[in-house]
Amino acid sequence: MFHPIRRLYDWVLSLAHHRHAPLALFLLAFAESSFFPIPPDVLLIALALGIPARAFRLALITTIGSVLGGLAGYAIGYGFMASAGQWILDVYHFHEQFEKIRALYLDYDIWAVAIAGFTPIPYKVFTIAAGAFDMDVWRFALASLFSRGARFFLLAWLIHHYGAAIRVFIDRYFNMLTLLFMVLLVGFFVLIAMW
Repeated sequence: MFHPIRRLYDWVLSLAHHRHAPLALFLLAFAESSFFPIPPDVLLIALALGIPARAFRLALITTIGSVLGGLAGYAIGYGFMASAGQWILDVYHFHEQFEKIRALYLDYDIWAVAIAGFTPIPYKVFTIAAGAFDMDVWRFALASLFSRGARFFLLAWLIHHYGAAIRVFIDRYFNMLTLLFMVLLVGFFVLIAMW
């Protein structure tokens, strides 16, 4: 992992030992949805492993923070694309991806948000793009709530039921699992469209 990103990752993990860890989780989820590079899953997993009985409460905190952060990303794209939005795209070198996302929004609308919200795809680019492309804010919020909630509550359920053993599995296969889920989700909507 790139050295400064690795330091950020380690710093995020260190927050698990802080007495205000749930607040840190909320703020991390908020920031990641609009500009921060480290996903909240890292801290959610660390906190939930500490007390598996709190996993679902922590997933709720993460979901709320992420959806509100997504709305902040939407606001950046809607009202500040020429300044803050461009700066974020510059920092992460997401200009090419942003143009591809434009095509996804034209073709798939809220499903683009839902897939990005669940998978490791950089969600922040989709939140900013939703505002820049003037997507209906309520549809955006619902797609974000559904996809982010599904992602974080799935992690909470796995930790609650399988404990520390699931961490290695999640770390090793997270990208493959989310890709599989995305394929199943797209297949489901293709079947509905053909019905």
